[in-house]
Amino acid sequence: MTVQTASVSLLEVHALTFLRHDLPVFAPQSFSLCAGELVWVEGANGSGKTTLLRVLAGLLHVGTGTLYWRGKALERDDSAGEILYIGHQLGLKADLTARENLRVAAGLHGSRPAMEPSQALRELGLRGYEDEPVRRLSAGQKKRVALARLLLLPAALWLLDEPYANLDRVGTTLVNRILGTHAAAGGAALVTTHTAPDADDGRWRRIRLGA
Repeated sequence: MTVQTASVSLLEVHALTFLRHDLPVFAPQSFSLCAGELVWVEGANGSGKTTLLRVLAGLLHVGTGTLYWRGKALERDDSAGEILYIGHQLGLKADLTARENLRVAAGLHGSRPAMEPSQALRELGLRGYEDEPVRRLSAGQKKRVALARLLLLPAALWLLDEPYANLDRVGTTLVNRILGTHAAAGGAALVTTHTAPDADDGRWRRIRLGA
C-alpha cells in the first residue's frame, strides 16, 4: 500500500519484510507516514503487527526492503530520540518509582520544553503515584507510566503496540486525546490495536497485514 500526500514525509517504507527461518513474516509493505498522520496497523493475531513495529523501531533487523527517515536512508544514530516505541513489555524498572522511570528515559532521550516527569504523570491521571515503586502499581497504572513518556520525550514518530491494553474507558479517551494533540503538532504515529481507534479523528488511516 503506497500513499501519496503533500505533507512532509517522516517515514518511508519500501517493500519491507522481516524474515524468520528465511521466510517472510508478512508480505512486503510499502507506505509513507507524514507529519500529522495517525495510522492503524490492522491484522489478525500472528499477522506480524508487532514484528512490523519492532523492525521500524530498530529492535529487529530488516529482512528485505529499505527505510527512509526524513528523506534519507534510515540510520539509527540519526533518528535517535525521534522514534519512540512502546510495546507489550513496557520497559519500566520495577524497583524505581514512576517519577524515577521517567527521569531515566529523559536522561537518555531528552525532554520536551516546559515538560517534566511529574507533570507528565499528572496528565496521565497518576497524581499521588509519582513516588510509588512501579512494582506496586496496577497493570493499568503501569501502562499509564509508560505512556507518560509520550508527553515527556521529544519523539516525532510514535510506534505504539496495543496502547489501549489494560486501560479503562477514561484511559482510552486520554490516549486518543494525546494522539490527536501529537498529530496536530506535526507528529505521527503507527498504532496496533484490536479495536478501531478514534473514528471521529479524520487523521486516521489504515494499513492491513495479512488476508
